[in-house]
Amino acid sequence: MQAIRLLLTSTLLLVFAFTNFLFAQQRTAGSFNGLDMNLGNLSRLSNAKTRSISPENFTGEKGKGGMDDLTDTRPNHANAKDAARDLGRGWKVNPFIRIKAGETFTLADVQGPGAIQHIWMTPTGNWRFSILRVYWDDETTPSIEVPVGDFFGMGWGEYAQLNSLPVSVNPGSAFNCYWQMPFRKRCRITMENINEKDPMNLYYQIDYTLTEVPDDMAYFHAQFRRTNPNPYKKDITLLEGIKGKGQYVGTFLAWGVNNNGWWGEGEIKFFMDGDTDFPTIAGTGTEDYFCGSYNFDRGGQYIPFSTPYVGLHQVTKPDGTYKSQQRFGMYRWHIMDPIRFEKDLRVTIQDLGWRSGGRYLPQMSDVSSTVFWYQAEPHAPFPKLPPKDVLEVN
Repeated sequence: MQAIRLLLTSTLLLVFAFTNFLFAQQRTAGSFNGLDMNLGNLSRLSNAKTRSISPENFTGEKGKGGMDDLTDTRPNHANAKDAARDLGRGWKVNPFIRIKAGETFTLADVQGPGAIQHIWMTPTGNWRFSILRVYWDDETTPSIEVPVGDFFGMGWGEYAQLNSLPVSVNPGSAFNCYWQMPFRKRCRITMENINEKDPMNLYYQIDYTLTEVPDDMAYFHAQFRRTNPNPYKKDITLLEGIKGKGQYVGTFLAWGVNNNGWWGEGEIKFFMDGDTDFPTIAGTGTEDYFCGSYNFDRGGQYIPFSTPYVGLHQVTKPDGTYKSQQRFGMYRWHIMDPIRFEKDLRVTIQDLGWRSGGRYLPQMSDVSSTVFWYQAEPHAPFPKLPPKDVLEVN
């Protein structure tokens, strides 16, 4: 009996030691792919390769940054040669690009597999007239197509500080995005200047990693829509026609009010996986969905706020002359509570306020929306982006 106990004990010790060995092997450099970054895994070593694209290194190649010469005459090279004339090569010779009116510039064209981990940019000009597009894996229609201001939560064309986990906007007009965007074959990012006359200057940096991408990682998507004014008694469509499997992860609304009084009674609704007349998820009010309450009001005033997951970061007021309407910017990131769908998704929000006699008021607001989701490709075609005059903030 004693021998049997010794044998069992020895066997258990061997199993324990082997398990620890396997665990240690899994923790060695190379097993961690460098994705899903957080404070808890910053110490882990990885074989992932860090690369960065900017006007000082258009390809992101190793050892190819800051190479422009003062005599380089190629378009969008040596744009700051005058400022660097006393210093020469290696001294900030090409920190920005210039995109002419009506032109599209390819900001990045990267061969995968890998993932975009951070984007910083500070575009000049009208942010509604600069269209950001992203294409994954040789697709011909973009998975992201949004005016650059709206993509970063600046839908009214004016700076408002935004301090959240995936998006931050800092003084003076620095746009930052931390959404993880994996790709397997290729990532292509473009910026189109649809302004009819004015060129735009763009300082930018796109930080990415080259690494293996797990099979269960979906592709990032973002879509823009505008309704101005919204037809009376009609819901606002934020997203429709989505087919496939994925998760909805964020909403940004630039909401312009065309009436007096409280404007945010409308319910957001998520119709998923075959829902028809009635949704699976129905909110209780606009300020509720954006995780506020009672009209965002304290002491008779709207109180702007910006937190990691939600915010009413922009409240504009009439100035007594040309700015005649009140406008709001709001974001809601579903990071801890993604809305998962298996087959299809449609998202709407009601345009609803208060009228006399304690009754709801169907409004006719000016609402621009940008929504964010992950899904397996291919994605359904996006609606055509509105023309320049419809995009314009006025």
